[in-house]
Amino acid sequence: MQLKKKETYACVLVTSSWSPWIGSPVTAIEVPSSRGQVGSGSAAMAHYKAEQDDWLTVYLKYLLFVFNFFFWVGGAAVMAVGVWTLVEKSGYLSVLASSTFATSAYILIFAGALVMVTGFLGFGAIIREDRSCLSTYFCLLLVIFLVELVAGVLAHMYYQRLSDELKLHLTRTLAENYRQPGAAEITASVDRLQQDFKCCGSNSSADWQHSTYILSPEAEGRRVPDSCCKTVVARCGQRVHPSNIYKVEGGCITKLEQFLADHLLLMGAVGIGVACLQICGMILTCCLHRRLQLHFY
Repeated sequence: MQLKKKETYACVLVTSSWSPWIGSPVTAIEVPSSRGQVGSGSAAMAHYKAEQDDWLTVYLKYLLFVFNFFFWVGGAAVMAVGVWTLVEKSGYLSVLASSTFATSAYILIFAGALVMVTGFLGFGAIIREDRSCLSTYFCLLLVIFLVELVAGVLAHMYYQRLSDELKLHLTRTLAENYRQPGAAEITASVDRLQQDFKCCGSNSSADWQHSTYILSPEAEGRRVPDSCCKTVVARCGQRVHPSNIYKVEGGCITKLEQFLADHLLLMGAVGIGVACLQICGMILTCCLHRRLQLHFY
């Protein structure tokens, strides 16, 4: 009597949808469980893992795309802060002893422009899934990170010694350089400073008593420059009554120090903030580059 060989069947679940995570229709396929047919189950699991890996790559792309958008916007903000500082407030730079304030602004402008260019490169690298472009993108992120970090640190360091510099330099500038030959830019800066901040002298209007200009015949009897007056008219500086000139406690030093401190804090916060954001971008870029490398091999 001939015995029939028995074969058992196992049920292997294969998802018929493109997503392995959402509730998709499930198809039951009977596959012989004999040794010669075990490979079908392994193939199904390999297919499932491949789909899962693909979705991890897609998620990384979306995350990096969103980051790159905010990174690009942040770059525009960084550049705007730098340009605004130089264009709108450059009139006060001549009375500063060092160029650190202006240097920080120029660094932010450079970094912001580089961020915007790098952002376009990032969009292209993400869409094309080009590993070489991603590597270049990562290197540029690292360079920008260092540049913005330097700008932020410079702004913070200058903030720490701002008060001492103003006390030493502004008083000397008013006494020695105002209305002197070759100092037209400084003169314009001092006049604008006193009018914008409604102040007179570095600490008080008495500081002008030792000014080379006030002691010269050119002053025509003025005791303070006309820019100290509440209403500027010719020779209004001859009368120093509080009803005529600005009398501010602390003088222009206090006003200018507060103004510069606010701007330095803003520049430092923007630079360091965007630099910290870039750390996330560099991590995502490395992860996506690694996923693409695994798929390639």
